[in-house]
Amino acid sequence: MSSWYRFDTDRNVLCISLYVQPNARSTEVAGRHGESLKVRVAAPALEDRANALLVEFLRKKLDVPAGRVIITRGSRGRHKSIEVLAPGNAAVRVIQDWDKT
Repeated sequence: MSSWYRFDTDRNVLCISLYVQPNARSTEVAGRHGESLKVRVAAPALEDRANALLVEFLRKKLDVPAGRVIITRGSRGRHKSIEVLAPGNAAVRVIQDWDKT
C-alpha cells in the first residue's frame, strides 16, 4: 500500500493525499509528487473552480456520487486531503491502478 492513500475500514472511508496543479491543459492523474498523488486540473484556482473540477474528476473516475467526495484539508492550497465515503470495491481498484503510475 502506498503512502498517499489509505482505507479506513472502521469508518468505510478512503483517504487520499493529493498535490493539485491548476491551469493544466487537461485533468488527469500525473504520477506522484513526494508523498502525494499529483493531479493536474484544467481549471484556474479561482472561485473554487479547480476544487469543483477536482471533485467531479474524482467522482467520475471512482464511480461514486459527488456528495461522497470531500476535501477535508487544503481547500485553498495545492496540497489536499480528500475523503471518499463508502467508496466501494471499484474505487479501491482504481486507486490501486493509480498507485502503479
